[in-house]
Amino acid sequence: MARQISTRQAGNAGENLVADLLKENGWQVLAMQWHCRWGELDIVARDRNWLIFVEVKTRGDRNWDENGLLAISSQKQRRLYLAASEFLKRHPQLANLDCRFDIALVQRSETRDLQMLKLKEYVEAGFSVENT
Repeated sequence: MARQISTRQAGNAGENLVADLLKENGWQVLAMQWHCRWGELDIVARDRNWLIFVEVKTRGDRNWDENGLLAISSQKQRRLYLAASEFLKRHPQLANLDCRFDIALVQRSETRDLQMLKLKEYVEAGFSVENT
């Protein structure tokens, strides 16, 4: 039988999956689980033109919040915006890039012998600053 993993371990695995997918698609991951007083940015990545702040939600097959999408409330969006602003203050060399907030929804499923993760949905510009 598959070994049960904690919610934190599943979340970390989901973030690693998304970071790997971003790298495969040409993004440079600058930070993972970046913390400040406003909270945590799961993934910060860049390409030539964009700086993206990716909020990753990992959920099991049976979940109540649309695979994590409903967990990104207006309050959560505001905290992410404030954390991103703090990140830019600490990294002013990145301020010339266009910024956006993406959302990655990762599905976790368990079989008898294996735990699997897959990217269920990736939402570019999942919310905007005007919404915060």
